[in-house]
Amino acid sequence: MIDEINSIFSAISGFLWGWPMMILLLGTHIFLTIRLKFPQRKIFTAIRLSVKKDKNATGDVSQFGALATALAATIGTGNIIGVATAVALGGPGAVLWCWLTGVFGIATKYAEGLLAIKYRVKTPQGRMLGGPMYALERGLGWKTMAILFAVFTAIAAFGIGNTVQANAIASIAGETYGISPYLTGFVICSLTGAVILGGVKSIAKVCGMLVPFMALFYVVGCVYILIVNAHYVWPAVEVIVSSAFTAKAAGGGFAGSTVMLAARYGIARGLFSNESGLGSAPIVAAAAQTRNPVRQALVSSTGTFWDTVVICALTGLVIVSSVIAYPDISYSDGAGLTKAAFTKIPYIGAPLLSFGLLTFAFSTILGWSYYGERAMEYLKGGRWMRVYRWLYIAAVFVGSIADLQVVWNIADCMNALMAIPNLLSLIFLNGMIVHETRKYLWRDRLDEDMEEA
Repeated sequence: MIDEINSIFSAISGFLWGWPMMILLLGTHIFLTIRLKFPQRKIFTAIRLSVKKDKNATGDVSQFGALATALAATIGTGNIIGVATAVALGGPGAVLWCWLTGVFGIATKYAEGLLAIKYRVKTPQGRMLGGPMYALERGLGWKTMAILFAVFTAIAAFGIGNTVQANAIASIAGETYGISPYLTGFVICSLTGAVILGGVKSIAKVCGMLVPFMALFYVVGCVYILIVNAHYVWPAVEVIVSSAFTAKAAGGGFAGSTVMLAARYGIARGLFSNESGLGSAPIVAAAAQTRNPVRQALVSSTGTFWDTVVICALTGLVIVSSVIAYPDISYSDGAGLTKAAFTKIPYIGAPLLSFGLLTFAFSTILGWSYYGERAMEYLKGGRWMRVYRWLYIAAVFVGSIADLQVVWNIADCMNALMAIPNLLSLIFLNGMIVHETRKYLWRDRLDEDMEEA
């Protein structure tokens, strides 16, 4: 039964992530990069704004709070096991495609953040709500498409943000420490419930404390591993670049792979990792305290920079350099490759992997619970929120004991179904994005307040 379900979702995933999706995704990234005059060059300005409070601005949480929550949802197993899965299925060249998706995806994340503020609404209780469903409805008048996006988001939260993360934690805990997935699932489920049932403020508080610490710890650990593997870092870079564009065997412990597979899995895992084009991060960006849409757009764009351009690149280099250094490493699956690559490094390898997976995955579970709830609120006006929360908590346990491949294939399908309406909204509203960018960024008016509609 499991094999049949896996085959069905694998076929659907293969169809959704064919050339049309890659052209739409990368095409949107490149189109917006050119249309917005390479907003990537403003990344240091964006980083500065992300840690600066926008006093007297309208919103529910600070810009840093919104970014931290988005990063909590974004930095997950995609940064570790997702990258390894791309390498296992698409070869080392997938790392470059994943990285390029992040570089160009900065422009898309910028555009998503801008539309989130431009089309957000205030509830009777004074809370700010926004995201692609509001941009689709209010900006384009596509109510049906907005509903579909919200439905896909509510479902996707159980995959990309929940079961995949729980499954990764349980797999590593079982393989490394021999802990039963049932016990792991129970513990994660209990911790998730303790935070989620406390509401949005509880989620934001935990994510705000967890994200900076976990990211810094992981980056420092990866840099240390690369120092240990110093003699193999440049050969790793060479094999990543060469195998991204050629179908010949990569060598150094790697089997050959096709360019199509490298591109497909690299782009898919890139989107899974940074979520640029997916439409998830704008949901929390809409709650940010910001004086105009462009300020938050810049802050939002830093999420993709940190997630993929920095963290995924480091993970990819660690994995590929370790395989070259230790050719006996098997890479038949992502989880196994991750464990083998990291645990080859004495003392720090295994603890770094365990800590990284635990914190990354747990924060993602928390962040995506917010996305799912906001999608349900758009669909049902909050009437089903309590039921949704309990189902979400229960899914953590189910994910801990489910088959990994089934979970990944379902997650890939939901990613694609979310991305399509969101990418269409970015393309059709590109004129508005350019107008706002010209008004506030190109004319150097970032400190001006937004004109309320």
